[in-house]
Amino acid sequence: MPLTFRKSFRILPGVRLNINRKSWSITTGGRNGPKQTHSSTGRRTTSMDLPGPFGWRRTTRSKRH
Repeated sequence: MPLTFRKSFRILPGVRLNINRKSWSITTGGRNGPKQTHSSTGRRTTSMDLPGPFGWRRTTRSKRH
């Protein structure tokens, strides 16, 4: 089984810095609304928890990468 590395730091209320072996990302929001994540690899994800076991997610990739 391969080992993985992931660490998350709370920078400010509502802002997190996530670091893994190959990239990093900044996550904002998410308390009672949509959460936006911007990755160093060019990926942008917007997600939101919905009532019950449901959720919504949309991921886009930057053209330059």
